[in-house]
Amino acid sequence: MLKKLKYLLFFLLLLNQTLISQETPKAYIYLLTCGPGTETYSVYGHSALRVVIQEKNSDLVYNWGVFDFATPNFAWKFAKGRLDYSLGISTYDNFLKDYFSEGRWVVSQKLNLETTEIEKLFFLIAENLKPENLNYRYDFFYDDCSTRIRDIIEKAVGENLIYPPPESGRDQPTFRYLTGEYEKTVPWTKVGIDLIMGSPGDKKASFRDKMFLPVELKNGLSELLIRRNGKMIPLLTNPEVVIDFEQPTYQGKLLTSPVVVFSVLLIILIILTGYFRGKRANNVIDIATFGLFSILALLMIFFNFFTDHQQMKWNLNIIWLNPFIILCFISLLLKKDHYIWFRLVFFLAAGFLAFLVFLPQHINNAFVPLIFILILRSSVRANFSWNPLSLPHLTEL
Repeated sequence: MLKKLKYLLFFLLLLNQTLISQETPKAYIYLLTCGPGTETYSVYGHSALRVVIQEKNSDLVYNWGVFDFATPNFAWKFAKGRLDYSLGISTYDNFLKDYFSEGRWVVSQKLNLETTEIEKLFFLIAENLKPENLNYRYDFFYDDCSTRIRDIIEKAVGENLIYPPPESGRDQPTFRYLTGEYEKTVPWTKVGIDLIMGSPGDKKASFRDKMFLPVELKNGLSELLIRRNGKMIPLLTNPEVVIDFEQPTYQGKLLTSPVVVFSVLLIILIILTGYFRGKRANNVIDIATFGLFSILALLMIFFNFFTDHQQMKWNLNIIWLNPFIILCFISLLLKKDHYIWFRLVFFLAAGFLAFLVFLPQHINNAFVPLIFILILRSSVRANFSWNPLSLPHLTEL
């Protein structure tokens, strides 16, 4: 969805003057929908507007998904949700060359707009090209390269744009489900996104909301009608395939899937827990285990409380990846028997697992083996009388 495109300032200024000129030349507007790519940022596809002005021999593509990896502190700004995105433009030929080189399909649909509607659309694009409006704060669900196009079209057509009747609540998919359909080709990425995406991701997405995804924008706008002279005409013409490539499919193996890998890790730790009875071996196991879980717990703290990404807040994964894990790790490093922290981790993980089906947030199945690992190793350190593998029962070897 996000595509880095270079554009020149004088070119923008020249185009801006063209768009706001009083005499609007005959123009044709097209919605371009691009298929998913193999990079993490491109798995959801991309949307852009193509504007063709034959009188001026102009064929340009407007893209609201521009970002720059060279931005100072890029990773930090992205994590904090404070990375700005921009409106960029390129020639249509260069746009197609980029997507052809990436092996991604492109579909084009002409918008059935009248001259006055095109003029309004030109005015809105010109407003976006002003220096003070060129950049915007990206929001994956509500303000991205697709929703910007939807909003501009809505404003250009106005009250004559007719949406279909609203869906019933139970028929509406969640935002997490919609993104998950595209993450099937990258299961490890899906695990990561499900981990850091909070309860807002499980909110129902309305017909209009779904258009934050490029293909959903294409499908949604294709259902819209324009009221014109007492008649209803479709907003978009039938799709025309410009570049034809197969949709990426998941080529991974079952043995390397997250659920299997984490399950194997759980089995290994069960065996090690039963086999190694000495404190030294168990210290090594637990320092490694709680060290890794402490990193995940820190991520939960950061994304719940220190990021502007609203989609990552109210994340219930913080119940099992809680701050007490960090205290457990510190106590291990200090060689202190702070049973209370391990007991808290045990009860929180066990309780989370027990009430999993009742939680208002979808939990990826791959997390279940990880939760069992926390339950297993925290019970060993919690000094429970019922656990024969509790640390006080172990030898000093």
